[in-house]
Amino acid sequence: MRLSFTFICLSVLLLSYGCTSNQAPDSTERPPNIIIMLADDQGWGDLSHSGNTDISTPNIDALASNGVSFDRFYVNPVCSPTRAEFLTGRYHTRGGVYSTSAGGERLDLDETTIAEVFQKAGYHTAAFGKWHNGMQGPYHPNARGFDEFYGFCSGHWGNYFSPMLEHNGVITKGEGFLVDDLTNRAMDFMEQHQADPFFVYLPYNTPHSPMQVPASFWEKFEGKFLENHSLDINKEDSLHMKAALAMCENIDWNVGRLMEKLDALDLTEETIVIYFSDNGPNGWRWNGGMKGRKGSTDEGGVRSPFFLQWKDNIKSDRNIPQIAAGIDLLPTLADLANIKVETNKPLDGMSLAPLLLEENPTWSDRMIFSHWRGNVSVRNQGYRLDKDNQLFDMVKDPGQSQDVSESNAAVFAELKTAKEKWMLEVMAELNLEDKRPFLIGDPEFEWTQIPARDGIAHGNIRRSNRWPNCSFFTNWTAAEDKITWEVEVMEEGDFEVIVYYTCPVGDVGSDFELSFLDQRVTGKIAEAHDPPLKGMEHDYVERQESYVKDFKPLSIGQIHLPKGPGELALKATSIPGKQVMDFRLMMLRRLGDKG
Repeated sequence: MRLSFTFICLSVLLLSYGCTSNQAPDSTERPPNIIIMLADDQGWGDLSHSGNTDISTPNIDALASNGVSFDRFYVNPVCSPTRAEFLTGRYHTRGGVYSTSAGGERLDLDETTIAEVFQKAGYHTAAFGKWHNGMQGPYHPNARGFDEFYGFCSGHWGNYFSPMLEHNGVITKGEGFLVDDLTNRAMDFMEQHQADPFFVYLPYNTPHSPMQVPASFWEKFEGKFLENHSLDINKEDSLHMKAALAMCENIDWNVGRLMEKLDALDLTEETIVIYFSDNGPNGWRWNGGMKGRKGSTDEGGVRSPFFLQWKDNIKSDRNIPQIAAGIDLLPTLADLANIKVETNKPLDGMSLAPLLLEENPTWSDRMIFSHWRGNVSVRNQGYRLDKDNQLFDMVKDPGQSQDVSESNAAVFAELKTAKEKWMLEVMAELNLEDKRPFLIGDPEFEWTQIPARDGIAHGNIRRSNRWPNCSFFTNWTAAEDKITWEVEVMEEGDFEVIVYYTCPVGDVGSDFELSFLDQRVTGKIAEAHDPPLKGMEHDYVERQESYVKDFKPLSIGQIHLPKGPGELALKATSIPGKQVMDFRLMMLRRLGDKG
């Protein structure tokens, strides 16, 4: 063990900035490495640690036995808000995150992220997986404190087997099943930086749909009789449940590989490892008898498993009963690493270090708020006031079946007043009339992605699916059809334009142009590229999202973009066939020196 307990700040800073230390780290001590794994749509009940006998997750469970578990840990009802709260230590409503797609997932640029905090402290920082808090620089993870990024920035992805991804802004192709690939990348990064402190964020993409998993994991569940069920068995989809559990077992296998890598590098005692999920389960399945699932502000929609291991530094095999939340991770980890959080914005989270390190910590009751789409609930240690202002005893009634507001009038009044104040002060910071354009041409970035996801279709053009994240535009059949983006060019420059398209043989020959203000560049579909839709061959459950295709890049030349706001438009000038193309993505590459 290289770190002593006296090295760590144990006090909680007054005010709302969370716990930070004003003491500089001892240069003779190595700060702890940090690894944070975040599952996507894994419910509290999707672990054998929670008592689910249909699944076996020994490697994730071991994080609890070798570390601590928080019995009541809360996140948000959906993906991007939880990520924003983890990144900033602040409620997502403060940071401009109001949606999960088409720009509403972007985290305001004046927010300080946990990666920036650790990067400034000298850590090597990396994120591998699903970002979901902004795509174009300066919203991109490489601009938010991460030296290295490999994965995708959208809210969900359409194919988990060797898909199109990006590496530090450059389009690339994944290698094998995505969760396995992300873990491999994380392990390589750990090995590369084993001599120095590193901060690794692993936001996995499963068990979010599409329900894809290697066959070796599916085989166990295909004919399995499931013993555990949700509160409403009539709403369950057996195939979806089985696929989700198989995906969780694949995550567990990867957690085991990562922990074995830490052991091989002799870094286990020097590394804080955290595992949690971003919201409740993405389907009706067993969740400990709690009410709610993904999207709900009830207990089952926002309670997440949470395990923290710091071997030989934190007493192991403990279950911590005090309520905690994703907003607490930034102040907690900064506290444990003895790093000062420098931000001009108050943190909503608080350091959990006393609960982790002290035998009998002084700890006051608190309130944690959950919000999604105007619905707000508030939780204290024993009760939840739901979106309809019904009060529930969460110790006796996790299914929230009996309103106890009349018999607990004082608690009801306290939580209702706090909720009203939060809605007036904190929720009011959320601007639902979002006027932010998509920023392009960040001078710090060579590449800018402009996906169909962020575009607006005009005329006959339609999306391949109503969920925008990994969709493409199709049915581009008329000259008056166009695709537009409301953008702002951050710095004037010349850019190469690359369009990702498909087009059948019979429709080759369309001419089109990209315009911004008075600047234009023209292109021509001179080569057929007509791959089939794919994804269904790997799906174990029929998906709701778009199927995908392998789109072909086509460089159409250069365009000069002046600085400032305007409409970026893609439209056809001639259509000899039935359609122009199916459009997935446009990449802009800044020419000349960047920066």
